[in-house]
Amino acid sequence: DMVIGDFGGAEGLHVDGEQMRQIYGLTLQKMILEMFRKHNRRTYGLVRASLAGASPLPFALYSDLYDHRQFVRALCNSGFSGLLWSPEIRSARNSEEWVRRLQVVCLSPLAMLNAWADGTKPWSFPDVEHIVQKYINLRMRLMPYFYSAFARYHFDGTPPFRGMAMEIQDTDDLSFASMEKDDQYMVGDSMLVAPLFMGQTSREVFLPKGNWYDFETGECFDGGQVINISAGLDKLPIFVREGGIIPMMPVLQYAPKAGDSVPLEILHFGSKSGTFKLYDDDGETFNYEKGEYRWRTIEVEVFEDGNRRGAISKVDDGWVSSYGDVEWKFI
Repeated sequence: DMVIGDFGGAEGLHVDGEQMRQIYGLTLQKMILEMFRKHNRRTYGLVRASLAGASPLPFALYSDLYDHRQFVRALCNSGFSGLLWSPEIRSARNSEEWVRRLQVVCLSPLAMLNAWADGTKPWSFPDVEHIVQKYINLRMRLMPYFYSAFARYHFDGTPPFRGMAMEIQDTDDLSFASMEKDDQYMVGDSMLVAPLFMGQTSREVFLPKGNWYDFETGECFDGGQVINISAGLDKLPIFVREGGIIPMMPVLQYAPKAGDSVPLEILHFGSKSGTFKLYDDDGETFNYEKGEYRWRTIEVEVFEDGNRRGAISKVDDGWVSSYGDVEWKFI
């Protein structure tokens, strides 16, 4: 038997080996987080064992699940429990498989290129190194969008990465409700990701009702149906819903520190007005638990003549924002 309790304490919870196997991942995460709390310093981590009770904790789960389709399915399913699950990228037989796996990893909770086992690095396939760089840079640029999605996850429980079933839970579209879509998923409220797998040059994508726009080209697609798309190796199909707002930042070679201010490029898609709640805090401490954070409202208004106007709410005097100048891009 084992005893779980305060460090140095004589009393605790007595558990047997079977019980401990179920909870040791959770208790380890809590222990690590508490150590960082004592220094008022946030952290995140990667674990091999977890359970639904760990969903409020800043850790991503991964496992030796290497089949590409399976780890996309796991990414979809993890949102139902609230766990953050990261499809690590490790081995790849060729440059095509390397790119397709990496594209998904860069649009997942934790972008990890796990080279310890086989030595595969971003530049290991020189013919696709520019594509690898493209998607690593895209992840960096999407940090304001991701950070706000993770903040919403903390405050109201909406998973930042989730399967399509959570997107259409109130639909009356029975043709969609009967589908099991485990190879596409939502990122935040506005982005839909539809990965391709090795050997594929096209695939079917189900778009929920409403218009959807290709993230790269701006091409518009009618929703409420299955579409067939073609994509070269350098393209991960990403769609943004009508009225969607995507805040982005420049590519940096480092993570901004508390007090740093980065410029924003704010993208708006379509001819429908939209709003976005941008989360803003120091990015390093637990002071947000004391109310030291701000939700900034981004709004884009579309007029009858098709013109658009964007605005972002100001911060109160004395607040040091993580965001500076704003550039608008209407698509």
